[in-house]
Amino acid sequence: MQKSHLNLILQALDSLEDFSNTTPYRVPRIWNEHETGFIEVKPKDYFTSIIRNIIDSKSLHQTVPEKNDWKEKAVVYNLFVRLTCAFDHDGNGSIGTEPLENGFRETGTLLKAIAMLPYIKNLGANTLYLLPLTEIGTQSRKGSLGSPYAVKNPRKLDPMLGEPVLGISAEMLFKGFVEAAHLLGMHVILEFVFRTASIDSSWIKDHPEWFYWLRDDETTRNYGPPHFDQETLGRIYELVDRHEMLDLPAPAEKYRKQFVSQPVIVSEQNGTFHGNALEGKPCRIASAFSDWPPDDRQPAWTDVTYLKMHTPERFNYIAYNTIRMYDAALDDPATFNRELWDKISGIIPSFQQEYQIDGAMIDMGHALPSPLKNTIVGKARENHPGFAFWDENFDPTPSIRDEGFDAVFGSLPFVVNDIIYIRGLLNFLNKTGVALPFFGTGENHNTPRLCFRYPRQEAGRNFAAFIFTLGAILPAIPFLHSGMEICEWHPVNLGLNFTEEDRENYPSEKLPLFSAFSYDWEYSNGLIPLNRYIKKVLEIRENYFNLVKCGEKGSISIPYVSDPELFAVMRTVNGESLLFIGNSNLHEERNGFLEFSMKQGTMVELIENRSCRVEEHRLEISCRPGQCMLFYLPPV
Repeated sequence: MQKSHLNLILQALDSLEDFSNTTPYRVPRIWNEHETGFIEVKPKDYFTSIIRNIIDSKSLHQTVPEKNDWKEKAVVYNLFVRLTCAFDHDGNGSIGTEPLENGFRETGTLLKAIAMLPYIKNLGANTLYLLPLTEIGTQSRKGSLGSPYAVKNPRKLDPMLGEPVLGISAEMLFKGFVEAAHLLGMHVILEFVFRTASIDSSWIKDHPEWFYWLRDDETTRNYGPPHFDQETLGRIYELVDRHEMLDLPAPAEKYRKQFVSQPVIVSEQNGTFHGNALEGKPCRIASAFSDWPPDDRQPAWTDVTYLKMHTPERFNYIAYNTIRMYDAALDDPATFNRELWDKISGIIPSFQQEYQIDGAMIDMGHALPSPLKNTIVGKARENHPGFAFWDENFDPTPSIRDEGFDAVFGSLPFVVNDIIYIRGLLNFLNKTGVALPFFGTGENHNTPRLCFRYPRQEAGRNFAAFIFTLGAILPAIPFLHSGMEICEWHPVNLGLNFTEEDRENYPSEKLPLFSAFSYDWEYSNGLIPLNRYIKKVLEIRENYFNLVKCGEKGSISIPYVSDPELFAVMRTVNGESLLFIGNSNLHEERNGFLEFSMKQGTMVELIENRSCRVEEHRLEISCRPGQCMLFYLPPV
């Protein structure tokens, strides 16, 4: 019989002394009572009570079903544990990076993540997607805590995710987290970072050949992305668009000569790795940057580097044709960095065995060589055929499905700012079909929050409800970016769709991806949380799931509505339909009508459970700012 890690955590809590004379420990009411504000608790009693309730839940002793249909019915809650579970427990107005007097942390930990599971389940989520939990590099660290994508050791968890007072490791707490999720009938998807590593990766000393090295002299002081003139850029785009990848334009010789050849001898001084190439020339790890498009001007990723997936000397540099849009010459198996690939493909199986996770999200999956992705998927499913794989890809195409993936991130968050672009995306998907689900969300940790662009917060809340409801009726996976339900507006990271002004206003010291921060769990940004609304929409989706999940061509149509700001989407399968109508104007009421073949009759609006009349083939609609309506139309 497998031992209970939750019981080991309970034993650690039970052994704690009484902290009643120390600083008060506050927790948000919303985590337990669906109300705003906070309550003061004794942390020992608080966590013990929740864990015992999980163990004693009705799902006790039920194992997670091996049936594959759990993946298509996934409703995702996305946790960045260090952020999602952070709170100002002592009430001093800041989130400390060191433990409180009682030994518990204010930054998010896996113990607090366990305590939040009943709250997440009550939202209607059944799948937990966790951003990377692995140990974070320290060299050139961004912000006060560093990025979870600057992975130092891919098999070791970040010690900051533990509670020092318990005297048990983050690894033990994660085992307890997965066990608790399974007892509650939930699945756990963990994000893995295979394309990059921190610039002080634990692999550097023993495997310098897995990395790109730069001359450490005046010639590389201004190192950055390669520059291509407009004519060359045009040629690059033309070839890539036509999938003619042989002999893609390479960066200028001056750029390529910044990189040194193997062998590199590595030494370590004060935690920093130094290299010496041939003839004793000093060299250093080359930091990363956004490689595509080749004229991308995102800030450099100074804390991470790219892993060197191929070995040929003539491709010994970082550029679009060695990092993502691989030159066809690199299709030759003789070019594969086999030892590195074997190391990478063994990571997920080790997590399956150690932690019993249910699936993996592959960071920058679109930038991994296809043979390596196939190997990663194949090894993980040898003993776990129902294991889920998600790809950070933007197109739900048959080719991604054929690689063994169950879902992709998709394009929805990048078009949500304009209803015209949403309409264009849905028309495209209607024509092509949807080969596998994408995430039904308007935000993730790399995009602006849905509430970010709205000075009037109520408009942001309306927008969040609008996009979530729309995503819930598409052939997509409903995706709750943690904090969305309380209308959180502060960006987590400045990845895509941000302005230069945003970059000035939010340096890494103000971004939760790199520094200590907490959502407004206490006051929900002064708005009514979306919790109950989200749960209602998800219940409707479940009732019509067979209709919603269909991705066949022609199953997504956009009916005409008399007011252009009233946006309608019809999902139709085998004669039955689910109709979405939403007011894309977030500030003002809009009125209009749709026309139907039936002359008259009654339709029930499912969200507010009220009747609406069709008269003379018309359904008259009046929508509050951002309001959404859902109607079921049975076969005629």
